[in-house]
Amino acid sequence: MENLAQLESLCERLYKSQDSVERSHAENALRCFSVDSNYILQCQYILENASTPYALMMASSSLLKQVTDHRLPLQLRLDIRNYVLSYLATRGPKLENFVIGALIHVLCRITKFGWLEDDNFREVVKESMNFLSQEASHYIIGLKILNQLIAEMFQSNPVLSMTQQRRVVVSFREQSLLQIFRISLSSLSQLKTDVGSNLQKLALSLALKCLTFDFMGTSVDESSEEFGSIQVPSAWKQVIEDSSTLQIFFDYYALGLPQISREALECLVRLASVRRSLFTNAAARLKYLSHLMIGTKDILQTGKGLADHGNYHEFCRLLGRFKINYDLSEIVSTDCYNDWIRLVAEFTLKSLQSWQWASSSIYHLLELWSKLVTSLRNFKGERPSLLNEYVVEIVQRFISSKFDSFQVELSDDDSENPLDNSELLQEQLECFRHLCRFQYESCCKYISQISDPIMQFYMEATGLESNGVNSNLSLLETKLAWMVHIVAAILRIKSSGESDELHDAELSARVFNLINITDRGFQNQRYSELSKQRLDDAILQFFRHFLKSYIGEQAMESSKRLYARFSELLGVSDHLQVLNVIIGKIATNLKCYAESEDAIAQNLNLFLELASGYTSCKLLLKLDTVQSIIIHSNREHFSFLRDNRFSRTRTTFFYTIGLLVFAEDNNSKFKSSVDPLMQVFVNLEMIPDGMFRTDTVKQALVGLMRDLRGLAMATNSRKTYGLLFDWLYPAHMPLLLKAITYWADTPEVTTPLLKFVAEFVLNKSQRVTFDMTSANGILLFREVSKLLVTYGSRILPLAHHGDIYAFKYKGIWISLTIFSRALAGNYVNFGVFELYGDRALADALDIYIKMILSIPLTDLLAYQKLARAYFAFLEILLKTQITFVLNLDSITFTFIAGTIQAGLRSLDANILSECAYAADYIATYYFNHITSGELPTTPASLNLARLVADCPGLFPEMLKSLFETVLFDDCGNQWTLSRPMLSLMLINEEMFVNLKAQILVTQVVGEQPRLSACFDNLMMGISRNLEAKNRDKFSQNLTRFRNEFRQR
Repeated sequence: MENLAQLESLCERLYKSQDSVERSHAENALRCFSVDSNYILQCQYILENASTPYALMMASSSLLKQVTDHRLPLQLRLDIRNYVLSYLATRGPKLENFVIGALIHVLCRITKFGWLEDDNFREVVKESMNFLSQEASHYIIGLKILNQLIAEMFQSNPVLSMTQQRRVVVSFREQSLLQIFRISLSSLSQLKTDVGSNLQKLALSLALKCLTFDFMGTSVDESSEEFGSIQVPSAWKQVIEDSSTLQIFFDYYALGLPQISREALECLVRLASVRRSLFTNAAARLKYLSHLMIGTKDILQTGKGLADHGNYHEFCRLLGRFKINYDLSEIVSTDCYNDWIRLVAEFTLKSLQSWQWASSSIYHLLELWSKLVTSLRNFKGERPSLLNEYVVEIVQRFISSKFDSFQVELSDDDSENPLDNSELLQEQLECFRHLCRFQYESCCKYISQISDPIMQFYMEATGLESNGVNSNLSLLETKLAWMVHIVAAILRIKSSGESDELHDAELSARVFNLINITDRGFQNQRYSELSKQRLDDAILQFFRHFLKSYIGEQAMESSKRLYARFSELLGVSDHLQVLNVIIGKIATNLKCYAESEDAIAQNLNLFLELASGYTSCKLLLKLDTVQSIIIHSNREHFSFLRDNRFSRTRTTFFYTIGLLVFAEDNNSKFKSSVDPLMQVFVNLEMIPDGMFRTDTVKQALVGLMRDLRGLAMATNSRKTYGLLFDWLYPAHMPLLLKAITYWADTPEVTTPLLKFVAEFVLNKSQRVTFDMTSANGILLFREVSKLLVTYGSRILPLAHHGDIYAFKYKGIWISLTIFSRALAGNYVNFGVFELYGDRALADALDIYIKMILSIPLTDLLAYQKLARAYFAFLEILLKTQITFVLNLDSITFTFIAGTIQAGLRSLDANILSECAYAADYIATYYFNHITSGELPTTPASLNLARLVADCPGLFPEMLKSLFETVLFDDCGNQWTLSRPMLSLMLINEEMFVNLKAQILVTQVVGEQPRLSACFDNLMMGISRNLEAKNRDKFSQNLTRFRNEFRQR
């Protein structure tokens, strides 16, 4: 830069120009400040001398990038840190806020990266306090530093590994977080009179950041509904038990300023979630609870601040936290309980009445009441809980509010129907069912009273044909859907008494009566209506829960009162008759919902659930309706089989049919069930080659492959698999080869075809087992090899496509899965191929190596399914064909070794385990054939010795990655990792000694002697062999070594 003015002009254009070309020019001209560490001093010069905030911002941003992207010397980082602190102290109050923020970001980033390297970095909290003792402008900077520091600690950064990130966070939590929280509390106390100021907001934000810190290293909000409590460290006990801590947040809420009140309530939500074991004793915990209840009671009495929606929602969350951490007996024992529970009930009823405004907050209130009533069974308090005075009215108000909401939302085309939000619906019903069961008789009567008139109106409306009733029918169907969802939720809890079972019968009978109405009269024309689809979806939910509670031989015996009542109300007296009604409804839906993919999928999933159970499957086979479905499982009877949109659901349909057919153990039934597929085979096999690339053929192939995959999934025994194999081989296998030959460039065809083959070669439950005199296993592999070699040889030369994953990588990972399953299936003696000169195995291995090498390592690791398939294949390949791998050329072997090394650093536990096994196979071979044996003589051992000599860092890097994972990560597969660790350590003891020195030098000096002893004990009692007993001894030593090493 010629002068500072020119630079300031460029900076102004960078941040203010509307012209993208001009901004790009400025960015390129200024890039050197952020990429070249030699420009750090120039950044300092700019900060000292520039007059425009944009130049200061550029210098600050460049420093941030420098400290993030470059591994700067320790002293230089300390100098930058000290300079930024000094600069903020002297010139900070005069700077623009965005410049202050950028400089603070630099300070906090460099502090985090150096936290474990030098004590000076950990002095940042103390130095921030120097700002707090000065005037307001400096006070603001001090609070901003602490806010950003916590945010920076909480945020993961790719520069730090997960292990380093966790170590920094834990150290910061132990050394500084409590001190910062105390600072926030003292600041809040000092600033009480400074109402609405930025200082108040910053102090409150700082307290909230402390309370939402990742105490357990889970990177999740611990006070969310998935967690019972937040694990505040024991050192926080005194400050939490201090009554002024809770009171300061109630006081700030009382200020009535929306943002401040909301954050104060958020802090209270966290404080209400602290773990029970933190408190000194039960008396301290009860005192804390009483303070919370009194504070919330005062808010309920005055209603202050609750007109703000944010405050309202957080207050509901706060109430919902009470039963999470405290027993009902503790809550009832407080002096203010009677008033508190009455006010909470009134607040709940008012919230339910104001459903339009409070719909997203109601769940927290229902959760509170649900947990209160479920606790009564263990309640041992002397005072009454008073819950029975309020629960029935809450149930009634909840139902009526939902009816009111449907009335309004159906008239508003833009509003979302609550029945479509399945997550929120299930959350609310999960709580609601406990409330209904609490006073079941009263609730059952109320549900019956309001549902009977609706069903009567609905029955009358179905007989009409006028289009004018459509809107009324939609409203009735929506209300009935809601009622069915309620009944379904109640049935999730099995009745525990005679009276409850009779109430279940009363409610369930109404749903079964409703089924008789939904598919008759004018309703036959309404399958395209959303309201009818929602009603049928609710009925499916009811079926699921009713089946679990009341279908089956044991359920029949224990539910005689329910079926006796059914006989009176419905005319059905046993579970088979009820099951026939359910299957009849499923069959009707499958035939009639020709336009709804979701409806077809939901019905098929329920049908599959029934067919998958042993008992339920046997019951289904007794039903004429099921036999009819099996016989007529074709596109003429089920129109969705003709629609290309439903091609994915065909697999589920034929999987279900296959389970039913194979359960009968009847060869003739199997042959008759595959007649429709046989006809498709015959039609396709008759098509000449010149006409094989048409849309008609494509759709037929896609449908056939999905159907076959469903049947293959249903074969779970040697006999059933044999039926399918004998039907397909050898008659129909040529069609698969022809299809892959002509359609290799079309993933729509190859994906379902390859997925069928992947299922067909999978030896689950040892189903792929042939007679000793049979060559079927070898013949199966030969067919698979021909198919995969054909696919690979055609997909590799094709030009790159826009979506490389869909076009190429997806087919490759499915092919890898096929080959992995074939290699590991244990139904082929692979030595036969070499013995008789058959190229099936060699050609398959060659094409797979080519496919793997065609994928860049970055892509291989970036696509999760591809990575999982590749590493699973690699582990099987090295286990079964290690000599092939060791005889590969150096470039290919180096690539494979590099992927193993990358996999050993993976966060995916399965990939990590597979790479550990792969590393062990190579290391074990090296140890047995080179290290401990005589001079290598086989081609594979000679080649391995040469490859390792050419790449001396291969084994040390693998061992280093394994040690770092075991020592610094929370690995659940330690036993697996111990296998290659021992193999690698026995290959070269010097390698282990060097690694030990590298690890020790990164530890605190005072800890190094203890940790060195841990390393010495690791090999205690270990011999120089890889026998199973020796490996197990090392695994035990490794567990003890890890525990001792991680102690602080």
